[in-house]
Amino acid sequence: MRLGHLEVPGDCHEISPILSRVGNKWSALVVLVLTERPKRFNELRREIESISQKMLTTTLRALEEDGLVVRTVKPTTPPQVEYALTHLGESLVEPLFALCDWSARNLETIAKNRAAFAKRQS
Repeated sequence: MRLGHLEVPGDCHEISPILSRVGNKWSALVVLVLTERPKRFNELRREIESISQKMLTTTLRALEEDGLVVRTVKPTTPPQVEYALTHLGESLVEPLFALCDWSARNLETIAKNRAAFAKRQS
């Protein structure tokens, strides 16, 4: 697929849903938090303070559906559920860190651009 002067691998209609999923802020945060080690649901919820229980459940299911996260039920009483990155999920970490790094390096510039845009709109 060609976008302007860039040759992008894949078909836009095929990769758009994947980019939407992995580019979602909650998905990105869950993947980044799971880089440390496998974690239980409430650990994830504590580390991603602003996420609701429903949104974390939805996000984990979606990541599991895509094969980025694996859910393991440990045979204890009560059962303990743990989430971990799969090999595919681990392969997403480097691009996510690169995007986080780019965002941090350009934060001030983007804030200035947004302010200038808002001023022009008023």
